[in-house]
Amino acid sequence: MRYVVVSVVKGNAGKFNNNLRKEVYEKFNVKSSKLPAHFTIKSPFESDDISELENLLDKFSKENSYAHYKINGYDHFDDRVIFMKVIMSKEGQILHDNLVDSISNIDYINFNNLDGKNKIFHVTISSKKIKNIFNDLWNYVNRIQCDFDCKFDNICIYRWENNTWILHKEYELKK
Repeated sequence: MRYVVVSVVKGNAGKFNNNLRKEVYEKFNVKSSKLPAHFTIKSPFESDDISELENLLDKFSKENSYAHYKINGYDHFDDRVIFMKVIMSKEGQILHDNLVDSISNIDYINFNNLDGKNKIFHVTISSKKIKNIFNDLWNYVNRIQCDFDCKFDNICIYRWENNTWILHKEYELKK
C-alpha cells in the first residue's frame, strides 16, 4: 500500500489554501494535490505493514508539544509549482528534524533532499501541468493577501485508495 506522512494545515490558513486551490482549478483548470492543505513530512512510500510507523508516531505525539509557524506570501519551484511560503519557527524546525530522525530508523522509509531535514516547507497551491500558464497563475495568486499564524500540531498518515488519499490516522501533538 502507498502512504504519505503530512501535517495538515488547519484553521483559517487551511481553509484559505483549500479554497484557493479550488478557485485556481475553476479559473485556470489546473489540478492540485488530492490531500487537504498540508506540508509534507515524508513523501509517498510503499509498505505492506506500517505498524512500526504508527507506534512511533503515537509515542512521538505523546512526548512532543506543538510548535508555531507562519505562512506568509507565495513562492514557486521554477515554473512547475506555486505554493504558500511556510516560515517555520525554530521550535518547529527542531520538532520536524527530531521527527525525521525518528522516522528514519524505519527500514522502509528513506528520506531524500526534497523531503528530509533541509526541505523547503511549503503548502502547494498548484503543481499539475502549470508550465504554459505559470505567469498568469503567478500574477493571479499574488494579488491575494496571504498571512497566517499556524500550529504544527498534528502528524497525519494518508493512504492511497481508489485514486485518492484517505486519512489513515491522525496524531495530535501535546498542547
